[in-house]
Amino acid sequence: MAAPDRYRMSGRPEILFPLFAGLETLEGVGPKTAQTMVQAGIESPRDVLFGLPYAVVDRRRRDTIQGVDLPTTLTVEVTVGTHRPSRNKGGAYRVHVEDTQTEFQLVFFHARGDYLNKVLPQGSRRVISGKLELFDGMAQMVHPDHMLPVESADDIPEFEPVYHLTQGITQKTAYKAARSALARAPQLAEWIDPAQVSKQGWADWATAVSAAHNPQGADNVAAHAPARERLAYDELFAHQVTLALARQRERKARGIVSVGTGALQAKVLANLPYKPTGAQTRAIKEITADMGSKSRMNRLLQGDVGAGKTLVAFMALLVAVEAGGQGVMMAPTEILARQHLEGLRPLAEEAGVVLEILTGRDKGAERRAKLAALKQGDIHILVGTHAVFQSDVEFHALRLAIVDEQHRFGVRQRMELSEKGQGADVLVMTATPIPRSLALAQYGDMDVSVLDEKPPGRKPIKTAIISTERMDDVVAHLRRAIDEGRQCYWVCPLVDESEVSDLTAAEERFKRLRAVLGEGIVGLVHGQMPAADKDAAMAAFQEGRTKVLVATTVIEVGVNVPNASIMVIERAEIFGLAQLHQLRGRVGRGEADSTCLLMYQPPLSEGGRKRLEVLRETEDGFRISETDLQMRGAGDLIGTAQSGLPKFRIADLERQAGLMAVAQTDARNLLSKDATLTTERGQAVRVLLWLMKQDQAIRLISVG
Repeated sequence: MAAPDRYRMSGRPEILFPLFAGLETLEGVGPKTAQTMVQAGIESPRDVLFGLPYAVVDRRRRDTIQGVDLPTTLTVEVTVGTHRPSRNKGGAYRVHVEDTQTEFQLVFFHARGDYLNKVLPQGSRRVISGKLELFDGMAQMVHPDHMLPVESADDIPEFEPVYHLTQGITQKTAYKAARSALARAPQLAEWIDPAQVSKQGWADWATAVSAAHNPQGADNVAAHAPARERLAYDELFAHQVTLALARQRERKARGIVSVGTGALQAKVLANLPYKPTGAQTRAIKEITADMGSKSRMNRLLQGDVGAGKTLVAFMALLVAVEAGGQGVMMAPTEILARQHLEGLRPLAEEAGVVLEILTGRDKGAERRAKLAALKQGDIHILVGTHAVFQSDVEFHALRLAIVDEQHRFGVRQRMELSEKGQGADVLVMTATPIPRSLALAQYGDMDVSVLDEKPPGRKPIKTAIISTERMDDVVAHLRRAIDEGRQCYWVCPLVDESEVSDLTAAEERFKRLRAVLGEGIVGLVHGQMPAADKDAAMAAFQEGRTKVLVATTVIEVGVNVPNASIMVIERAEIFGLAQLHQLRGRVGRGEADSTCLLMYQPPLSEGGRKRLEVLRETEDGFRISETDLQMRGAGDLIGTAQSGLPKFRIADLERQAGLMAVAQTDARNLLSKDATLTTERGQAVRVLLWLMKQDQAIRLISVG
């Protein structure tokens, strides 16, 4: 059917109006409660629906409390006995009650006797529900949740959902608001692929929401409960549709077709001292195919520490040069840019191409000369920091832009970079192995190549776990290694959020090691230093003038000193696994056997021990990151603030990783058949995007 105007995405579909009405339209929510809810991020009935219960209380009625394991919450019918008011103000007011087999007490503090006599008249039958505990050998229920005449007891749900609460909102209010929001959940057309729905046996959206808010036992509040799984899938699918729309728009943007001759690449491969791994060969093939197509490349190259990304990146740059153009490679810091230059220089010499670097340091005549050469096409490959963004930097024919360490580099910069070359292909590299589900959540608009094999000749790194109480032994070990001509990194902990105390920790350690090992042996580098001092300290270490480099985590990414064969990480238990893996990857790059010492401050928690043991057992970054995800959760893993990772209300990336991959395939398939979302299912997906507040997708469609 033709899409009527109301689907032109200019406004929210009418069927969703009740879910986006004011909170005060819900039962039991007055102006004050509404204000409290808004402060907690709950702005509409729709948000109430997405706040699913996290537990369930079994309130099925029983005949007696006899034989029950206490403490527990239960519901029982009783005969009300004598009232024993408290002797002092605010003391315990007790009411004796009897079920079919035994007796217990109801206890109230700050009670009003007249009220209790009205609600619980002596001799009456009542249904009581609440938490029963043992106190001085007597079973008692303090402030029952429900006390109702037998004829009204059906108001007590058999299974009561328990909601996460914000200050000032009771379970009763949350329960009432959820019931009221459920009453207005409309029947919506199905947006999930019918084959997926029948394979999983999922109910439709409205039924699933209702089931999720009416759990019939503990199993129903688990992530794998069918109703929850379906609602999680809706969330992941909406997110993947948004990414697929962005990808579709990117791909519409005309790319530059770059087909290499293979001549320069052959020269480099012929002179390599080793054979590329299968993973490298596969990645080079995928990138070459992308560069030769009409669509613009937007690919992520994900490699573990030491998996050989440099070679893959250089081969891609050579395709651009062979096709008559230029390539640029960007790094987040000057140190890394210089290191890329060092890594690429021998390869560029083999291929006979002109390689140059441009950073904020280039000034005056030297900078002007570089810019002129770049504009004329005399420089084939440029390495640089974000200084290559400046408006006076012009390329002769930019075909490929490579960005290193994406998570320090936003989407906006990616856009700016590709605008330097109209339609230049973009390749993003990251040395942080990310679990597949997170890679799909964060980079779902990109195609991904993975390097998961180590090049031959890289030696394993021996990893040991040592208590800080053995600090003197570690320093003695260092002294021996230095005498043998080896070098060492000493990484100091992040003390807290402020860089000032991190700095103190690093400076303290620097002073102590210098006192023990001698002047001129120990260097220091940290985040607060001026860039020039940092570079000087790094250079002294790289050139072997200093033997020990004390550092905060600024050295995490990419520093390459083959002679450094020992990595000491102090207070390793407070670092994330992925970060420890990155740091360990700074050693093991040369001929010598390498060691990584993870120092912890006892006592070590169970989780801390498990994390450090994973590192001791494996060097596989992908396995380590999966463990990290299970242990810490997605937000901590990437540091949600700067990660661009969406906040899902229902979906759980740790436990529902498989659903994310299905959602991506489904979203891409749907858009390949129905690019403007105008088919019947497409219309349903538009409603989903509004329901999930996917504003970016809504803009993409209305523009597209």
